Parts: sequence; structure tokens; C-alpha cells
Amino acid sequence: MISHLGNATVATAAGSKFSGGAAVAKRLQLLQPNRFKTTTSSQDNYQYLHKSKLPTLYFQKSLPRLPIPELEKTCQRYLAAVEPILSPESLQTTKSIVSKFSSGTGQQLQELLKKSDTTNKHTSYISQPWFDMYLTDRSPLPVNYNPLLVMKYDSRPEYNNQLIRASNLVISSLRFMRSLQANYLEPEVFHMNPSKSDNDRFRQITSLAPTAVATYVAYAFKAFPLDMSQYSRLFGVTRIPQIGKDRIYQTNDGEGSRHILVIRGGKYFAVEVINDDGEIIPANHILGRLKVVMEQNPSGEILDNQPLGLMTAANRDAWAKTRQYVIDIGHSKQMELIDSALFCLSLDSDEIKYEEAEPQKLIKDFLAGSGINRWFDKSITLIVGGDGTAAVNFEHSWGDGVAVLRYFNEIYKDSTEKPHIHPSTIPYLPQNGDNSVRSIDFQLDDRILDDISKTKQHHNKTMDSLDIDVLRFTNGINKKSCKRSGVSPDSVMQLAFQLAYKQAFGKYVGTYESCSTAAFRHGRTETMRPCTMATKAFCDSVLASDNQHKPDDAALRAMINKCSIVHGQLTKDAAMGQGFDRHLFGLRHVAQLNGIDVTDLYNDEAYKKINYNIISTSTLSSPSVLLGSFGPVVTDGLGIGYTIQDDECGAIATTYKGQCNGSMFIDSLNEAFTKIRDILETEKTS
Repeated sequence: MISHLGNATVATAAGSKFSGGAAVAKRLQLLQPNRFKTTTSSQDNYQYLHKSKLPTLYFQKSLPRLPIPELEKTCQRYLAAVEPILSPESLQTTKSIVSKFSSGTGQQLQELLKKSDTTNKHTSYISQPWFDMYLTDRSPLPVNYNPLLVMKYDSRPEYNNQLIRASNLVISSLRFMRSLQANYLEPEVFHMNPSKSDNDRFRQITSLAPTAVATYVAYAFKAFPLDMSQYSRLFGVTRIPQIGKDRIYQTNDGEGSRHILVIRGGKYFAVEVINDDGEIIPANHILGRLKVVMEQNPSGEILDNQPLGLMTAANRDAWAKTRQYVIDIGHSKQMELIDSALFCLSLDSDEIKYEEAEPQKLIKDFLAGSGINRWFDKSITLIVGGDGTAAVNFEHSWGDGVAVLRYFNEIYKDSTEKPHIHPSTIPYLPQNGDNSVRSIDFQLDDRILDDISKTKQHHNKTMDSLDIDVLRFTNGINKKSCKRSGVSPDSVMQLAFQLAYKQAFGKYVGTYESCSTAAFRHGRTETMRPCTMATKAFCDSVLASDNQHKPDDAALRAMINKCSIVHGQLTKDAAMGQGFDRHLFGLRHVAQLNGIDVTDLYNDEAYKKINYNIISTSTLSSPSVLLGSFGPVVTDGLGIGYTIQDDECGAIATTYKGQCNGSMFIDSLNEAFTKIRDILETEKTS
């Protein structure tokens, strides 16, 4: 499995990722939104977010292709990554296996991979195999795959009313969608120096370039266009369960759909939001239609404890069988309404509220909860709680964090800065005979109810076993302090995770940090391996007893510098498509297709260990994000969503009870932050 946001680390270029090196890669990793300089005519103020001077896909044709790394370098990077987690004896065995692979079978596979890549120049060598990896996994989507992003509140309390906020977020989502479909959405570009490139002059000059070379013109401004091929799957998309391998369903790239799926108290509604001309209906009509849904169940209490949507939390093969049976007994039209909906809006009960001192309950509810008020197969689910807390829960197979975080940032900004629904807005209610709000009802027989009951038991057991621990550290580790010390903020966070785990559990383990390769056509993600010999040397030194001649603070400070440098190079390599994980994944895929035996390498202890990601991490740094979370990717692991801001840093860790002690890790992380802070501050007092 993989880290869930893919991030949106670029260089996410934003997991996902260039001249300028590590600084560029890390800036991209945070995936800051574009500062849009666009024009919008008055008549389009409602239908579109903006009208970009450059068409949405202007750079797509000229994006460079994801490179296939040199086999020798991949082997070197792989050995460097496994060294910290292997015994000296195991490392020697692995070196022998890698040497044999590199000079033998690996050469054959490299040529086959290059040949396949040459015949598929429209895409990247990793795109389809990575996509298939998601679709063939039979694990339930919630916790295992679907991540969560929780929005910050509107600064005006009256706009956090559940109905008002839901209506504004729906409208902003539709405005984003319409801008995308009309090719008006500003292209996603990382500006290394925004003051020099994020302006009209840049857009004017690049607009004159042929689309075949536009990306390279942008490079002259130190601006880096990102792949936008995943954006079309934000809307009108559902993952359809099938035996062995799921498929992605979409109606005319989402343009043929006119309704959204709204869930309230476990009941489903198709609510039309697009008119016959393909335009967004008036804002007060959307308000009125959502009001009709809410008035059928004012408190949002669960009216159906066994809705069909619970099956989207099931093993994928089990859900595939149930779904087909549901269709066979006459519910194809109901399924079509759900599958073709532009996106899902879950209006949760009044009980679901955010508490700053104890956010765990809300995180758990929004991440997966009971599963009753969700349809996890939809590409995007907007969740709005009883107090107006808003979030996005998304199905992960179709894409990574780049598209989702852009959408997330845009609808937050639009709904808070340019809301179309106000506390004084009078809702326009559907008239008698109006079919704009339709209840989607299923007649479930005993067989289906039994399937749902089994899924409910399994899902509840999973959720009961899921622990969530939160740390907010406001005492000296932050983006500003790291920059003053000349070290990468992200490298400090990752170093703290290594120190915390070693301190709490006494060992080093496989660690995953996602970095996007969206700077390349159809790039997905690459893995960064933050557990390095440099981080190991630092942690061992910090934790050494006095009689082992523990290094002084100056020496430890130098070690932190080295960790930052190593981490920066890993980030740059990953962003440039020069990591080793995806390359080895691609080589194994080619071996499987051609019946070539590669068991020595891929069954080796080292490969199994490095891919058993005990620590799976994803950065959630965005001005719009309040909280973010995803589940552990292995049963005894940690799923760590983290952020580092100008004045604080923090982490949310998910674990399974009896498997990994998340509370112990978080306590240890607090100590790790304190120790690293004290070392970084040594130079100020010396």
C-alpha cells in the first residue's frame, strides 16, 4: 500500500516534484496554490471561478515524459535505503543479490521496460501499472485508502451554519468543475519565484508559444507546469467493484451528469444542480433543494442502520457480488443515479462537531465513521457536519493529492471569500411536481441485508480498533525557526519521526514519504525513504548513554545539517523521477508480464522490509487545511499526517489497538521535537 495523499509533494513535479534542487522540490511538496491572475466577465461571475488567460491544458502537450532511471543508480539508491534497517549480515546478502540482478536479469528487464515506454509515449511507464495496483487490491477503501482533509472554518460564524456552508461548498465545487470543463481553470504551475513569473507578462509570453514547447518557455521563467490529466476524474466518477479488479466509471468526463448525490441519515437523494443548458442553477435554488433534503431529517439522525452504502466499506469482491445482485433484482436505475452523480455530499448529524481540544472523534467520523452516511466509491465526497465543519474524503485510485488539494484549496477560498449564499438568502423551494430532488430507494431482501450486516460488523470492528493520537507542538519547531537555522522544515519533521520511533520502540523501520512526479506527463508519485544512515547516526548519538561519549551539541547540530542535506537530495531525486521505488515496481511488472523469474530480488528480506511501511507519512501543509488523516498501511504501523507552519508543527497518528502504541509514539515525538529544538537553538546561546 501507499501513503495516501501521494501527497501532494511535487517537484508534488506534489505527493508530488528542476533546477534549484531541493528547495524547489520541497516548496512543491507543500503544494501551495497558485496566486491566480485571471479575468472573469460579469456574466460569468457565477458560472466560473475565473477565466484563465491560458487554457487549462495549455502545457499538457509539452510536459516532459517521466524518465526511466539508470539501472545502476536505482540499485545504488535501493542499497542506500535498506542499509539503515538491515543487519550487516543481511546487507551483505542483499548486496550480492542486487549485484547479480544488476548485471543479469535486471538488464533484460530494463530493455523491456524501455521498449514498452517507447511504444506508449502518450503516458508514463508507471501510470497504468500503478493504477492497476489500486484497482486490484481487494481491501476495503475506508481507512486503507480513502484519505481525509478537513477544512478550516469560515471566519464568520454565521456562514458555518450547516445548510449555508454545504450550499456554498456545492456551488464552489460546481464553479470549479465548470471552469475545468470549459478550459478556463488556471493551469497548475509551480512558480519558483512568483514575483517574477506569476504575472500577466508570463502568461502573455507563454501564450505566444506553440503548445508543443510551452512548458520549456515556462522553464525560462523558473516556472514549472504540472500534469493535469487527473483533474477530469474529480467529477462524475465512481469506482465500480468487480471480481478481481475494479473499474472506473465516468459519464462523458463528468459533463453528462446534472445531479449530485446527497446523503442524510443514511438516505440517498439525487439533487439536480445543473440545468438543461449545462449551467449551474441559481444559488437560492441549490439552497432550497438542500433544505428540502435536510427538512426530511432535521437532526440528521440515522434513519437506516443498514443502508446499501455500507457495502462500499466491504472487501471489494464481496461488494462486487452484492452490487451485481442488487442490479439483477431490478435496481439498475438507482445504481446509475449514484454512479453518475457529479460528487457526493454527506450531510452529517448534529452530533458531529469539531472540538479543538479533542479532535479525535471528528477525525474518526470523517475518515470512515460508521460508514452509514457515506458512499466511499465516489471520487469526491464533501462532508459537512452539524456545526459546519467541512471536509473532503476521496477515493484514491483515480489520482493523487495534486488535483484534490487544488480543488480543496479553491473551494475553500471561493466559498469563504465569494459566498453566493448568505444568512439572509431566501431559499427557492422546489414546486409541486418538481423532480429536482429525488429519493433513491432500494428494496433490500434478506440476502442483501445479511451482506450489509456482515460488512457492518467487520467495519465497526475495524473502527473500534483504530486509535487516533494528536500532537500540536507550539514550542519552537516551526517553519520560521527551521529556516533561521538553515535546515529544511520537512527534513526536521522526518528526523523527529525517526527519533521518536527509535526512542519509543528501539529500532528503525521502513518509512514512506510520498513525493509527486506531476512535473511529468501522467506522473503519479515517487517514494522518498526518510530513514537514512544520516538520520540513524543522529538518533543513535542523541540516544547514546553518557559513558558512550555522547557527541556535544555542536556535533549533533552538524548531524542535523547533514540529515537536511541528504533529505533534500532525496526530495530532488524523487521529484525528478530518479527515485528507486517506482523503477523497481515497473521492472517487476515487466517481469510478470513476460514470465521472467525475479524471486531472488523481490523475495529478499530487504525488499520485503523496505516495502513494509511501518511509518507512512504525508504532509498536510496548506492554508486551507485544519486537519488531515489516513489509516496505517500495515496493521502494526503508523499513518502520520503532519504539518509544519510558521508558528507551530503537529502530527496526527493513526494506529490499530494492540499493534502499535500510537500514544507512546506521540509522547515520544513530543520529546523528539524538544530535543531537536534544543540542539538547533544551541548556536543562538553559544
